[in-house]
Amino acid sequence: MDARVINKAKLPSLHVTVGPARAPHRSYLYAMGLSAAEIAQPLVGVASCWNEAAPCNISLMRQAQVVKKGVAAANGTPREFCTITVTDGIAMGHQGMKSSLVSRDVIADSVELTMRGHCYDALVGLAGCDKSLPGMMMAMVRLNVPSIFIYGGSILPGTHRGRQITVQDVFEAVGQHSVGAIDDAELLEIEQAACPSAGSCGAQFTANTMATVAEAIGLALPYSCGAPAPYEMRDRFNFASGEKVVELIARNIRPRDIVTLRSLENAAAVVSATGGSTNAALHLPAIAHEAGIKFDLFDVAEIFARTPYIADLKPGGKYVAKDMFEAGGIPLLMKTMLENGYLHGDCLTVTGRTLAENMEHVRWNDEQDVVRPADKPITVTGGVVGLKGNLAPEGAIVKVAGMAVLKFSGPARCFDSEEECFEAVTNRSYKEGEVLVIRYEGPRGGPGMREMLSTTAALYGQGMGGKIALITDGRFSGATRGFCIGHVGPEAAVGGPIGLLRDGDIISIDAVSGILEVALSDEELAARAKGWKPRSTDYQSGALWKYAQTVGPARDGAVTHPGGVKETHCYADI
Repeated sequence: MDARVINKAKLPSLHVTVGPARAPHRSYLYAMGLSAAEIAQPLVGVASCWNEAAPCNISLMRQAQVVKKGVAAANGTPREFCTITVTDGIAMGHQGMKSSLVSRDVIADSVELTMRGHCYDALVGLAGCDKSLPGMMMAMVRLNVPSIFIYGGSILPGTHRGRQITVQDVFEAVGQHSVGAIDDAELLEIEQAACPSAGSCGAQFTANTMATVAEAIGLALPYSCGAPAPYEMRDRFNFASGEKVVELIARNIRPRDIVTLRSLENAAAVVSATGGSTNAALHLPAIAHEAGIKFDLFDVAEIFARTPYIADLKPGGKYVAKDMFEAGGIPLLMKTMLENGYLHGDCLTVTGRTLAENMEHVRWNDEQDVVRPADKPITVTGGVVGLKGNLAPEGAIVKVAGMAVLKFSGPARCFDSEEECFEAVTNRSYKEGEVLVIRYEGPRGGPGMREMLSTTAALYGQGMGGKIALITDGRFSGATRGFCIGHVGPEAAVGGPIGLLRDGDIISIDAVSGILEVALSDEELAARAKGWKPRSTDYQSGALWKYAQTVGPARDGAVTHPGGVKETHCYADI
């Protein structure tokens, strides 16, 4: 599609490139080496979450250069910019994790502001670490200019003493070290071997889960989200994405044409089928919110309940993202799901074709066992389950992929922060059979809804994965395994039942029936609620304070603005 035939009268860049009054604006563009012809072309924002914080993001700037070549080849004019990321692996286990979920909304906001301020006509967004993927997709849907998402790719697996390992093994090794199962030297071996390349965490943790979502929801080109970061073939997808976004401008195909209720259901289905991260139940409602679509935790859980678990991926299984890509990629997964009625094939994608049309030439691979046929699943119930009950009236969520026991009951052991619980785990001052409760870690109460991987991995490393349970109004990493329930709502900070628990209260968890209850009467809970008082946090200024003032419940995606349903003007509609 030749961008030179695109009429700028209907594009945002009209406001900064056309007419005598825009001579000062054009002078800035000339100062950066653009020609008159390039200024007259559509301006395409190429947004990258590049930084030097972690391997997840380190290759994004290089990949962005290839995207720009693709845009230019299609007679568009690329304009590169960067936004932030907070990398969960670095932020994990301390106060820095309170910045993680907040960064998702800051990414969306900063991309929106950059696009608005400079009147770019389209967006190609590159992301690597957990929150940057939904943050970038949220910005695309909010702005509603033609957009394509690019995942930077997963890391390659490490090897330790002949065994394939990921960063999950390092977190669990901390627990093994705390009980003397491994010594300092072996811990060092593991930490130095686990992450051998650029790329995001290699198993079906949050980054790879949301990358799978990007293809399933239709915002990324087929196969593009599966290729590992070090594979040079990623450049084919990067170049093609740059070319394709110019075609989307010409055809006026926008994110809200793609992100619909049915495509959101497709996205939830692939999360369940891959035993993906529970964080998807937070991010999918947030993406839906940008389009004004109601799609909350319970809607996500309903999809989870009827979708089989078919991809044998870590942390519950044995393979990593690289293995699935080499077996046939995300399209292989979607092909068998579509053929067995678990996906809507009529959803439009950034190829300009429907999901079903994209799948027409995908062939099943009998020589692999990473992905099972959808009619011969690992389990008939999905890898992620929603819960509800008197302890979670607004819902909760648990990953059950790879778990043998799906019911648990025991006395509560309450902690009012992750640090308190981690100290008890480190000192082994808990008892087998208890339900560890970490509260005041929700979106508002944290603030920031921290992940608890340091604590859950330490428990698993101590050999207690199936012998205790843990519930929180915070979140869990996609790498978490064991009986760990997150997103319990309402959160403690707003007076939710989790904040009323006392040590010894009997908690029952049933991931088969989807129930999370405490053995207390409504009258007892009401009596305790009368004595409950709100707590202040240590964050009474700055970004975390500001986030706490506006953030909503986890059930709705922990969003911070009214969303598409309240929108009176869309950026894309000049």
